[in-house]
Amino acid sequence: MTAVPHHTALDEVRLSEQKDGVVVLTVNRPPANALSNALVARLATTIGDLARRADAPALVLTGAGDRFFTAGGDVKEAVGYGVEAMVERMTAFHALLGAFEHYPRPLVCAVNGWCVGGGIEMTLFADAVYASTDARFVFPEINHGLLPAVKGIPRARRLLGDRAARRLLLGGEPIDAYDAENLGIVDLVVPPDEVLTAAVAHARGAAAKPPVVYAELKRTLADRTEGWSDEEQLTATAAGARTVFEDPTARAAREGWNG
Repeated sequence: MTAVPHHTALDEVRLSEQKDGVVVLTVNRPPANALSNALVARLATTIGDLARRADAPALVLTGAGDRFFTAGGDVKEAVGYGVEAMVERMTAFHALLGAFEHYPRPLVCAVNGWCVGGGIEMTLFADAVYASTDARFVFPEINHGLLPAVKGIPRARRLLGDRAARRLLLGGEPIDAYDAENLGIVDLVVPPDEVLTAAVAHARGAAAKPPVVYAELKRTLADRTEGWSDEEQLTATAAGARTVFEDPTARAAREGWNG
C-alpha cells in the first residue's frame, strides 16, 4: 500500500521566484485556502524571513486554483476552541497583519476568487490589489459568531470610509470585484487569466524603485505615525533624510534624473 504524504503548512505556502526581484507566494490549502492556525503562522514566518533578506524581494500573494484567494479563517478548526485558544488564534493573525504592514518592499495581492474575512484584511495592508472579474469579497464574521482582528477594523474604516466599513462589517453580505474597486479595496479589476500577470508586473515595476526610499515611505504611511507631534515628525523626517541620502541606490536615482 502506498503511503499518503503528510500535508503540512510547509506545503501550504508555495514560493515561486520570478525575474527582477519578485517572489510569488501562493496559499495552497484545498479546497478553499482557508487560514488554519498553522498556515497563518507559516505565512507570517515566511514574510518575516523574506523581509530580513538583504535582497528582500517584492511579493505577490495569491491563492491556488481559480475559486478562492482565501476563505478566511478556518471556521471548522475554531468550532471546538476555548476562549484562550481563540485568543491565541487572533494573536497569530494580528502578527500576520503586522508582517504585511511592515514589509519593507512592494507587496501586491492577486485576488483570484473569493476573498473572505481575514483575506480582505490582508488586502487592506497590501500596497496594491488586483482582482479577477470573478472575485467576491465578504466579511462573514457577524454571521458566524466571530470577530475580525481589531487591527483590520480601523484600517477598513480609514481606507474605505465609515459607511462602507459599516456596510461590509455589520452587513456580512458579499460584494463583487467592481463594487470592491469602487469602495477602494481593489486597485484594478482584470480578466481571470490576467490577474496574476498584472500583479507581478506591478510588483516588478515597484521593485525597480530605490528600495530604501520605498521602505521609508511605507514606514511613514504606517499607522504608527498618526497623531505624532511636530517634534516627532521632524525627528522622523531628519532620520529618513539621513537614511535616504546616504544610500547608494537612492543617490544613483537622483543622479540619473534628467529633470
